[in-house]
Amino acid sequence: MDEDTYTHLLSLVSARIQKCDTQLRKAITAHERLTATLRFLATGRNYTDLKFTCGISQPSLSIIIPETCEAICSVLLKDVIKFPKTTEEWASVASLYEDRWNFPNCLGSIDGKHVRITPPKNSGAFYRNYKGYDSLVLLAVVDADYKFLMVDFGTNGRVSDGGVIENTKFYKKLIDGKLNLPNCRRVGNRDLKYVFVGDEAFALKSNFMKPFNVRELSTEKRIYNYRLSRARRVVENVFDLDVSIYLEMLSIQRILKTEQHEQDWWQMTPTSPIYNQDQIEILQLKQKKLETILFNTSTTKVLFIFKISLPDYQLISK
Repeated sequence: MDEDTYTHLLSLVSARIQKCDTQLRKAITAHERLTATLRFLATGRNYTDLKFTCGISQPSLSIIIPETCEAICSVLLKDVIKFPKTTEEWASVASLYEDRWNFPNCLGSIDGKHVRITPPKNSGAFYRNYKGYDSLVLLAVVDADYKFLMVDFGTNGRVSDGGVIENTKFYKKLIDGKLNLPNCRRVGNRDLKYVFVGDEAFALKSNFMKPFNVRELSTEKRIYNYRLSRARRVVENVFDLDVSIYLEMLSIQRILKTEQHEQDWWQMTPTSPIYNQDQIEILQLKQKKLETILFNTSTTKVLFIFKISLPDYQLISK
C-alpha cells in the first residue's frame, strides 16, 4: 500500500479507533492500530506471531484488530460495494453483460467461495464442506466488470450455495420482488425477463437461471449452457484472479525473507547469495505493485469484511 492510500485510510478511521490516554498509561495510537490490522490482513499471521512485529500484546491485538476491521468496513463499504437500487442501474448492469459476455438481460453472476478455517473446539462436522475441510462460505454477486454487487459471509461450509443464498436479505427481496428490477425486454421475437445466473447448486426461478442437466442436452440446450457459462464464470474468475495475486505476493515475501537470511549468512561465510542486488530490487518493486493491485481490487476490499476476526475460529491463508 502506498503512503497516500494509507494516510487517507488512517484519516477515515482515526475517529473510530482512537482511544484516550489515562493516568496509568498512554493509549495505543490509531496509527499503530491500523498498521497491525493491515499487517494481519495482508499476511494472515496469527496474533501470537504478530505481537513480535507490532510490539502489541496478543490480548490487545484480539481486541484491536476486530474493532479496526469494523471501522474500515463502516467507512469503506458504501464506496466499495455499490448495490444497484434503481431500475436504471440494473439496466446498466445488464447492458454491460450483453456487450461483454453475449448474454442478454443478465443482472449478475452468483457463486460461493469456501474460505478455509480452523474450526472451534467441539464443533464436529458443522463446518466441514463437501471438499473435506472446514470452511465458511463467501457468497457474492458480481457484475460483468468483475465488481462485487453483494457479498454475504459467515455461513458454515456444510451448507450448499443454494442454502446459503436462501438465508440472505438479497434473496428474500428477490423473491418478494423488492429489488426494483427492470420489466421484460424485447430480445429478438421474445419478451425476456431480467435474471441472475448461477450453477447447478442454486434453485431455478423465473428470475434466476441455471444450466440444463448435461444428460439431457439438445443442440439448443447446449448453446444455452455455453452462453450461461460465459456469463457465470465472471464470479469464479474474480475469486481466482485475486487469490493468484495474493499467493504471488506471499511468494515474493518468502523469497525476500529467505534472501535476507542468506545475506546475513553470506556476511559470515564465503557462500554466494542466491539473488544479486538488482534481482532483489526488482522483486521489491513487484511486491509493491502487487500490493497496490491487491488493495485496489474490489475482491480484496471485501477481505476487510470477511477477515473480521471472529473469536471462535481463525481464517487460514491458503
